[in-house]
Amino acid sequence: MSLIFYKTIAGILIFITSLVAAIYPIKVRAHPGHHPILELGDAFASGIFLGAALFHMLPDAVHGFSRVLSGVHYPMAELFCAGGFLVLLFLQRLAQCVPHIKQAKTTLPYMIALILIIHSLIEGGVLGINMTIATAFVIFIAIIVHKSSESFALAVVLNRSQAPLKITMYIVGIFSLMTPAGIVLGTAMASLMQYKSGQLWTAGFNAFAAGTFLYMSTLHHINHHERMHESENLKEFVLLFIGLGVMALLAKWV
Repeated sequence: MSLIFYKTIAGILIFITSLVAAIYPIKVRAHPGHHPILELGDAFASGIFLGAALFHMLPDAVHGFSRVLSGVHYPMAELFCAGGFLVLLFLQRLAQCVPHIKQAKTTLPYMIALILIIHSLIEGGVLGINMTIATAFVIFIAIIVHKSSESFALAVVLNRSQAPLKITMYIVGIFSLMTPAGIVLGTAMASLMQYKSGQLWTAGFNAFAAGTFLYMSTLHHINHHERMHESENLKEFVLLFIGLGVMALLAKWV
């Protein structure tokens, strides 16, 4: 199986999964509830994202910068990684400021949607930029698990805000398309890797994406899963740890 064909199949599967995950809340106008299986799966995906950032993307970025900028002794990869982390943190803080603005009830859901759309584009870019099927497969598993829960949550948030059904479907459609679009952009960027400038862009993008993955698997996860009074809290941590462990083991071969 060629790498391009694999990425095409991955993009199609991610798109379909995103749409399917949003069908139920859109159909029944669901309200937020306790969904143990969904939340446990999201915790496992967060562990995978954390491991992908620490054991795969960030080390690759460090190696890429050291190869291209051999005379520069500065932690460029760490700088880009911090930038990716802070960008999503800024967007989250911006969304939290919206309640103090007029018409916040109608604005906040769209701000949340914007955050998820931007991150979905970055996720797809990370998958597209990878040059081996093994690494791309690992990232694909993490994305498809995480994106399904995000799609479900996005549809629920839009339903709660009483957003018109057509607008909800439109936003979910854009969200579903962003990761495949990111795969296309990442693949195009990967074709430039044979040039020095392309290798530099690749290293920077991997480091930036690692920062966004760190945010999604730490602060974002804590904000959405902190329930100290519930038994699921420990189960979610265990699954997060297992996801991290899987990525740590894969780092030995990938």
